[in-house]
Amino acid sequence: MASAVDRLSEPAVGPVAPRNIPWLPILWFALLVAACYLPMLRSLVNQWLNDEDMGHGLFVPLVAGYIAWQRKDELLAIAPKPNYWGLLLIAWGALQLFVGTLGAELFLQRTALLFTLVGALLVTGGTAVVRMLSFPLLLLVFMIPIPRIIFTRITFPLQLFASSVAESALSLINIPVIREGNVLELASGQKLSVVEACSGIRSLMSLTFLSLVYAYFFDSKKWMLWVLLAATIPIAILANAGRVTITGILSNSRSDLASGFFHSLEGFLIFAVAVALMIMAHQMINFVYRRFHGKQSEPAPISE
Repeated sequence: MASAVDRLSEPAVGPVAPRNIPWLPILWFALLVAACYLPMLRSLVNQWLNDEDMGHGLFVPLVAGYIAWQRKDELLAIAPKPNYWGLLLIAWGALQLFVGTLGAELFLQRTALLFTLVGALLVTGGTAVVRMLSFPLLLLVFMIPIPRIIFTRITFPLQLFASSVAESALSLINIPVIREGNVLELASGQKLSVVEACSGIRSLMSLTFLSLVYAYFFDSKKWMLWVLLAATIPIAILANAGRVTITGILSNSRSDLASGFFHSLEGFLIFAVAVALMIMAHQMINFVYRRFHGKQSEPAPISE
């Protein structure tokens, strides 16, 4: 299946005869990067495995790698033109890793890897190669957890919004509820605390990543990536508010439904609904686009 990078950027360099994949240089650079970033990579993978907010991080490098592999023929057809500005990016990445390690700042350490990867691609392949791989490189941003200070500033307003929507919805269906900040108290005496894990940040991060990948594979218009990304943000926030509301309805009759297996199952089902809404949003955007342009949207071509 052809990628949307065809629409994002076309290399200005004329194609040459395809070369064989240079496995030896690739392996050499991969080992060097892994050796330099091994402690950071170990902690990052550990967070993917243990932090539910970053569960999607495991899939990010796999999806980005698959997209890059799809473009191997086009990449091999580009004549290498090393851009030595990449050395500056590699040096910047090394300095950022050093500073981040000294200050125990994980975000600095982890984003340093992205500078190093872009710098290595510039030095070995040139600007055209980086341009060709711009989309998978962009996706790698989603594998890095956002800084805690920003995370807190995002989650707390989301907690208040979800609890406020749930309060209004529960009152609308005649379930008495009192809200104090992010805590809902039902007439049954059950208290629901909309904690960080229920703020919606988990589904927001996963769904925004998924929206880019979905648009990449299933739409040929380059602007659809960003439009669908923007549409996904309110979908994720409202879906989470709906989850809190449903939890309030269920726990009003049975308190055990607000935790444990049933709560996790509810979260999975709500996420599935959010994905369905994202797909519906894509179809509606295309419907409006066709009405205004009087033509069918071109489907993404399928590779041989």
